[in-house]
Amino acid sequence: MTQIPVGISTCLLGKEVRHDGGHKHSRYCTQVLSKHFEFRAICPELEAGLGVPRPAIHLREYPEGMRIIETKGQADHTAAMEGFIDDVIPTLANLRGYILMAKSPSCGMERIKIHNENGQVIRRDGRGMFAQALMQAYPLMPVEEEGRLNDNMIRENFIERVFAYDDWMQNVAGEQLTAKALINFHTRHKFQLLAHSEKIYRQLGPMLGDLKSEPLESIAERYIHLFMEAMSKKVSRGSHINAMQHLLGYLKDAMGEEDRKVMLEQMDAYHRGEVPLVVPMTLLRMAQRREPVDYLSAQQYLTPYPDELGLRNNV
Repeated sequence: MTQIPVGISTCLLGKEVRHDGGHKHSRYCTQVLSKHFEFRAICPELEAGLGVPRPAIHLREYPEGMRIIETKGQADHTAAMEGFIDDVIPTLANLRGYILMAKSPSCGMERIKIHNENGQVIRRDGRGMFAQALMQAYPLMPVEEEGRLNDNMIRENFIERVFAYDDWMQNVAGEQLTAKALINFHTRHKFQLLAHSEKIYRQLGPMLGDLKSEPLESIAERYIHLFMEAMSKKVSRGSHINAMQHLLGYLKDAMGEEDRKVMLEQMDAYHRGEVPLVVPMTLLRMAQRREPVDYLSAQQYLTPYPDELGLRNNV
């Protein structure tokens, strides 16, 4: 199985690169995700030349912009950090996702403390300098903080997005772009889209209805931005039920009366929060396997990522 290239903050792999010489080892990343993701580890502070151990740093806002300053004193590491960022960002285009270390003035994705010129906290809505540059350069790339991956819904959503983005990059992006490749991608992800955002699902179909109205590159660019926006939305139980009911319509000939009854009972149980998503989804997959429907065989919604990740056991 080919592993998917994903960026990660080096300290999450258990490497002792933090300012105090410690690490923030994430066993979930090293023991579970590493079977499917090929990690590219980056520690911006270490690689910008700040060394280990090093003085703690924070973000200070000046009239001319944000700077990285040592928390004790005035030593300014902004130029070193910006130089590193300028060098490394162009080399990350092949990544399909990124897992960042929270609360870091270089890697934090959100809620980072911003200080004034005197070093006093003035707000807590900042983003680490490296994280900001990464998300600006690659707005489609799924990015998440390691701590947030402890939330079952956020974890499932992030990994689903990584696999979908990988599909796009491998099969549609750049030189692979053809009308057929774009339509096939949309067809594969239809039920996923429907579950995540029926509103965007209804926009994307017509967009692909007339591929001669403007350059294909422009349509594809608009399409993938809307697609990834839809995929970033959490799926409610009601939205999953809606998608499963659509899917069930294609399987009516594959299910006997009794099987169908059990299926609907388990969908209701899922809707009420009594069983996880894996239960009705497994029944749908069994029906599809028994009497395959070509259209459903291609649907990523049935298997958006490897089963062994067990993500649907907890949502």
